[in-house]
Amino acid sequence: MAITIALAGDTMLGRGVAEEIAAFGPHDLFSAGVREVFREADLALVNLECCVSGRGRRWEAPGKPFHFRAPPAAAETLTDLGVDCVTLANNHALDYGPDALADTLDVLRRAGIRTVGAGEDLERAREPAVLEAGGMRVAVLGVTDHPADFAAGADRPGVARADLEGGVPGFLTEEIRRLRGENDAVLVMPHWGPNMIPAPLPYVRRAAGRLVDAGATLVAGSSAHVFHAVAWPVVFDMGDLIDDYAVDALLRNDLGLLFLVTLDAAGPSRIEGVPIRLDFCRTRLAGGADRAWIIDRFAEACAAFDTPVTVRGDRVAIERP
Repeated sequence: MAITIALAGDTMLGRGVAEEIAAFGPHDLFSAGVREVFREADLALVNLECCVSGRGRRWEAPGKPFHFRAPPAAAETLTDLGVDCVTLANNHALDYGPDALADTLDVLRRAGIRTVGAGEDLERAREPAVLEAGGMRVAVLGVTDHPADFAAGADRPGVARADLEGGVPGFLTEEIRRLRGENDAVLVMPHWGPNMIPAPLPYVRRAAGRLVDAGATLVAGSSAHVFHAVAWPVVFDMGDLIDDYAVDALLRNDLGLLFLVTLDAAGPSRIEGVPIRLDFCRTRLAGGADRAWIIDRFAEACAAFDTPVTVRGDRVAIERP
């Protein structure tokens, strides 16, 4: 018994991407090749780095320059890919306030897409999603370590915040243990660390280890906008799937990976990375020099964690130790 899970990082459908949706519709953002990779999976999850709404007011806070809001039609972009669940635990879920967050939850629910990491109150923000495929039950949790002012409260909408820099809080380790006892696997999707860094910070590495020790079967992080290494069974950062961001010439945040994880009763058995190219509001499979750069960069990043990487055709692969 084994299933395949597709995992992708920041999926930002606002701003320039929203303009593309308005002009050309929600069905033309991903190439046929990218859609085919998603179809290989039994389950698909992404970090949705925006709200999905036609209303709300910008969240005003010191040092917050960016606000991302996608139109409700953007839900069709996700359903086209076969996305089953998104994490909203990030620094953009409340960009247009609680009304827009409420719309996001409603639009996604009506589209048949599960959500984790944000909700109408603290209890719902921390609530897991349990996904079923191929006879397996996979529990999913989403948390973010920033921003503090987005945190949900007892009677306040917001995100599931966890101060991971200060250590993994007890509520999270206890929930992982509980879910591991009731399900075949537990996937934790943390939004952690700063943007545009080439490797995970020490506190992120420590937190990842504690999540695994608590019983997480797989950890798949986001925030950096560039992919990081795998230290089994942790994907420190998945990078970005689609956006309209400026490109850093050194970090190449326009080159990324779409991850396919084979999961069996013993946990992940293989993590594959499919090279992708982000072309300003559109995403396609990477080829040629772009693909070679991604493969070399990923192998180098993983080598720092003694994680062996093999190349299988146009993909990279890591086998269970």
